Amino acid sequence: MDVAERPRGVRQAIEVFWVALRLGLTSFGGPIAHLGYFREEYVVRRRWLDEASYADMVALCQFLPGPVSSQVGIAVGMTRAGMLGGIAAWLGFTMPSAIALIGFAYGVAEIGDMADAGWLHGLKVVAVAVVAHAVWGMARNLAPDRPRATLAVLAAVALLLWQTPVSQIAVILVGGLIGWRMLTGDGLAAQPLGSPVPRWLGIAAIALFFGLLVGLPVLAETLSSESLRVFDSFYRSGSLVFGGGHVVLPLLQAEVVPPGWITNDRFVAGYGAAQAVPGPLFTFAAYLGSSIDTLSSRWLSGLFTLAAVFLPSFLLITGAFPFWNALRAHAPFRSALMGINAAVVGILLAALYQPVWTTAIIAPEDFALGLAAFALLAVWKVAPWMVVLLTAAGGEAIARL
Repeated sequence: MDVAERPRGVRQAIEVFWVALRLGLTSFGGPIAHLGYFREEYVVRRRWLDEASYADMVALCQFLPGPVSSQVGIAVGMTRAGMLGGIAAWLGFTMPSAIALIGFAYGVAEIGDMADAGWLHGLKVVAVAVVAHAVWGMARNLAPDRPRATLAVLAAVALLLWQTPVSQIAVILVGGLIGWRMLTGDGLAAQPLGSPVPRWLGIAAIALFFGLLVGLPVLAETLSSESLRVFDSFYRSGSLVFGGGHVVLPLLQAEVVPPGWITNDRFVAGYGAAQAVPGPLFTFAAYLGSSIDTLSSRWLSGLFTLAAVFLPSFLLITGAFPFWNALRAHAPFRSALMGINAAVVGILLAALYQPVWTTAIIAPEDFALGLAAFALLAVWKVAPWMVVLLTAAGGEAIARL
């Protein structure tokens, strides 16, 4: 069957997959940078959703446990092409880094020896430009007036001064409370998001999420199954971490090192490799699964643990979708969302400094390279993947001078 003859949902899912795959190959810099790449591709370039809807989606995923950027990608895919689109978006964005890390588990690459490579530092610098561009664009749309701009700045200040595991959630909640009490919800009307999930399926997904969270440990002990114990450990890590990215690493280390599934040296080596690949850091789970000798095939083990750590995200997004439009249409909730969106701008602004800026801009040459990358994005409208390649090359050139 020719692509043009495929059902509309299938054609759109294929389109989602290829767009997400390109993002998965070029999105360096961690979850905050990923949100910048997503905004440029899905909102600015392709106009699959408007700025307010994208911001609402980011706010929703900030509330949920799991990898924020991956959840946003899944949600965008669902709005574009239904459940199949959500799967396509996840596959495209996740597959490149998962394959690379499983390959590293086989020992076919020595990425850990490249920690000081110039091109790798260039990838850190381009993350500064991407996040700065995202902050600039979102601030103009989501914090355009004095009250919301003030709220965004206060959110950034709070996060920079109060860095705890719960600070981000607290800032979002306070932003929502201030928006509910002090802002008018008529000022930022978002287009309704097409929900591909019926209400009954949303309720079933939430029930399954909690059912697995409680039932997997019991089932693993009852059946004395090593595979179920591994699946439970990774599922629990994906279910209980807020903020995603580096936050999940201590949880995973506590799950896989003490039982003897993997040595701490191999864990650290894999973490170093994960810094050099694009896409979500949660794909580190694929490396860990491939390194557990008690499981069968390395490839299958890697895919097994990868599915376990991302399954909670699918269930939570599926559970939230049927109720999201109704909440967004409610005037008091819209006011709260205006405050939440301003707080999200502040979260991005704080992340622009720590950890993005502080890990990348350590010399005048780095600032010059980042400024050039920002100009390519903001002024010359160069495609982000091209800016990534050019900045990586610039980092390597600077290192050789």
